[in-house]
Amino acid sequence: MKKILALCSAALMLAACNNSSNPPAPQAPAEGGMKIAYVDTDTLMAKYQYAIDMTEELLAYKDQLETNGRSQIKKFQEDYQNYLKNGDKMTLSQQQKTETELKARGERMQTLEAEYSSQIMEHQMEENTKLLNAIFAFIREYNNEKLHYDLILRKSFNDTPVLYANPALDITQEILDGLNEEYRQVKGK
Repeated sequence: MKKILALCSAALMLAACNNSSNPPAPQAPAEGGMKIAYVDTDTLMAKYQYAIDMTEELLAYKDQLETNGRSQIKKFQEDYQNYLKNGDKMTLSQQQKTETELKARGERMQTLEAEYSSQIMEHQMEENTKLLNAIFAFIREYNNEKLHYDLILRKSFNDTPVLYANPALDITQEILDGLNEEYRQVKGK
């Protein structure tokens, strides 16, 4: 009897080893079980036209502020150089007034970059909030109407607790297609 149990145990271990080298093919969850899916947010952000347009708009906004800042700095430098050249032709009160104005503008130039960085970050946070709200609302509505998943996870390369996800659970392309179609319709209006 012990010999038979030992042989059966060895056969089971051998079968387990053979199965571990050839994992089963990915399958969707069994019918009646909890329905789970995931969306690859890296792909979504790279291919969702609203996210692409938002990134371009943010870069244009940043460029506009930087151009404005460079213009103000250039004007300040020109005015300062002009004062150095022509300051001796001014009255004492004009010199004092000009120096006070230049000093105030110089101090303003020092804080300008920090202000612009703050404005850019604030604008980016507002736009990201709009983007995420649009994505979440679409997924919620689309899931209620068509998919009927119990749980939809977010998968990302560098910021996710998911170490592995069965590719059969990936609904990224379907969500991306729906989001882009909705964006085309909204943008066309």
